[in-house]
Amino acid sequence: MQGKVMTEDAMSPVYVGIDVCKERLDVYLHPLGEHFSVANDAAGRRSLVRRLAKRRVELVVMEPTSKYHRAAQRHLDSVDIAVALFNPYRARRFAEAYGQLAKTDRIDARILALAGERLQLDPARPLSAEAEALEELAGARSAALAERVAVANRLGTTGSAYLRRELGTWLRSLDRRVSRIEAKIAEMIAADPVLVRRAAIIRSIPGMGPVNVLAILTGLREIDRIDGKEATALAGLAPFADDSGPRQGRRRIRGGRADLRKALYMAAVAASRCNPDLKSFYQRLRASGKPAKLALIAVARKLVVLANTLIIQDRCWTPLRP
Repeated sequence: MQGKVMTEDAMSPVYVGIDVCKERLDVYLHPLGEHFSVANDAAGRRSLVRRLAKRRVELVVMEPTSKYHRAAQRHLDSVDIAVALFNPYRARRFAEAYGQLAKTDRIDARILALAGERLQLDPARPLSAEAEALEELAGARSAALAERVAVANRLGTTGSAYLRRELGTWLRSLDRRVSRIEAKIAEMIAADPVLVRRAAIIRSIPGMGPVNVLAILTGLREIDRIDGKEATALAGLAPFADDSGPRQGRRRIRGGRADLRKALYMAAVAASRCNPDLKSFYQRLRASGKPAKLALIAVARKLVVLANTLIIQDRCWTPLRP
């Protein structure tokens, strides 16, 4: 009888939650109630795969934690174990909805496993080494630009001649760093024919500049595999209802990928002036009484849908016929 139970356990679908940190992986197997930890290194990942091979794993769920989850995700994917990445904010809200207020690594692993079963999360393929490097370069560029703004602000307020010289040197160093990073980004895009074509398509849309191209290439990697609604949701540009009974609240955007949303908003500002189709769309919204910011968000939404459609159709932008 005991052997029969073990066989049934081995054959029943198992959802695995993995809480990731730099040093280790905390693992929970649902519905078996089994918990164990392995080191977050090559030996630990091999041990994890050996233990999971004894089960019928339906899905592994982990949170995207900077770069620390990537090696585990890539290793599991290499042996055909599906991995879903669950947004940490959603994971915390799911835990609270489940009545789990305490937070430890073991509890988090269990919550992720439960979310995999209850929410039917979609698996995500890991980034290639090239895509990961491009994403890191884009992040480094954003960080350097933010640092440059902070240093420039300090330079504008300091009265010390010594500090002004130091801050000026710092600014010039940051300018050189940004230039080197941008050159490397351009080199990596030029080496990939798919990225070259996608960059050309996005760049053909009036209002889209090099920064917007980079934001979409690195921030919306799913662009050729999703529809327009999914693209706007991932970019954080989808309006969500806020109604209750007879009250109809104002629709608001929320969630999504903040860096991508910011880049698309700035592109919308340019497109509302230089893109003939979107300029008329923006003006119609303003003439109907819509606030400027709401109209720009609508233009940004149009831009991401347009970029997604053009890449799926593999064609550059052309103006609408009158």
